[in-house]
Amino acid sequence: MVAAGRPGEPIPAGTEERLSRFTELVATAIANSEAHGHLAQLAAEQAALRRVATLVAEGRTAEELFAAVAGEVAQVLGVPAVTLDRFESDDTTVILGSMNHPAFPAGSRWPLEEGTVSRLVKDTGRAARVDDYEVLDGAVARAALSGSLSSAVGVPVTVDGRVWGVVCVSRTDGGRLPDDTESRLDAFKELFETAISNAESRAALDASRARIVATADATRRQIERNLHDGIQQLLVTLALRARSAAEPSTPGVSPREELSRIAADLGTVLDELREISRGIHPAILSDAGLDDALKALARRSTIPVELDVHFEGRYELSLEATIYYVAAESITNAAKHAHASVVSVRGGRRDDAIELEIRDDGVGGAEPSRGSGIIGIKDRVDTLGGTISVSSPAGAGTTVHVRLPATGFD
Repeated sequence: MVAAGRPGEPIPAGTEERLSRFTELVATAIANSEAHGHLAQLAAEQAALRRVATLVAEGRTAEELFAAVAGEVAQVLGVPAVTLDRFESDDTTVILGSMNHPAFPAGSRWPLEEGTVSRLVKDTGRAARVDDYEVLDGAVARAALSGSLSSAVGVPVTVDGRVWGVVCVSRTDGGRLPDDTESRLDAFKELFETAISNAESRAALDASRARIVATADATRRQIERNLHDGIQQLLVTLALRARSAAEPSTPGVSPREELSRIAADLGTVLDELREISRGIHPAILSDAGLDDALKALARRSTIPVELDVHFEGRYELSLEATIYYVAAESITNAAKHAHASVVSVRGGRRDDAIELEIRDDGVGGAEPSRGSGIIGIKDRVDTLGGTISVSSPAGAGTTVHVRLPATGFD
């Protein structure tokens, strides 16, 4: 603040002190105004959080949630265009939510090209910006320029400890986004992550339920086929032969010989029934427990299994069955898909939990989302409140680690 007098008229004495007191008043007014602006911004952000939280509580679809997040960000930050992108395993992104961004519509897939906001966020795990798309090459830069995109800022979205995707805001009027855009957008991370986590959990639950129903139906149909095509047909044949044996003897075949053959075939029927029941629930698991059941599983494996398990007693039946089937499915995957030469199975009681680790020396590259048995294993483990991790780098084998709460053990 500056005070000046007219030419030839000196400024009165004491002006400095009076001006100083006045500037204190002005500074207070400015501070109050800035504080009011900050509180208004905070209130707008909190209102946006509440609106999205309400949508989550109402059970809205993932598409509705993602669109709502994009709209809230655009409104509160005062930016014209927003996208919510998810990183894919094939080095691309899929746009799940888009607001006023015709060049990048929801559902479209884009490569993670060098220099783009998505690439920078994926590589660093931090906020990033691009203020000149003229210097970039590739499909993303061309689409940005065609949509008049002049400046873009993105912040990472972290879900379950991993960088899940990016929220990107853009200007399309030739201007540059303010320097505080990164920090303001980062303040919305809770909004993004809450909405995405809830949407993914709901989608995963629905998918898991669908897989459980489909698996139960497929198992029932397989048992029906095995009974109808095998055992039922054999029993019909045996009934006819028994009726024939009760009649006058067929020339050259005595009733004793025929009954002996029928008895032998009945033994075959019993063997087939045991095979079917073993597929439903192995008898040795019910009779002897996990340690002996896994030893029997290792002996039947088509590839060598190095077994080191010490489960120390019996557990709740569903818990034992889950451990058994995790081991069985992992060994099968190692032999059938990973072309492994050896499998290592380690497990036992660890305080209030039981753990199992299966490691093979196969080709690796296991992808649960592409139909391997790992997704079925995960469903079993999730049902019992356990955790599962799968490490399967290409060319370096696969390791499956499972931890389950040991509740209900004997």
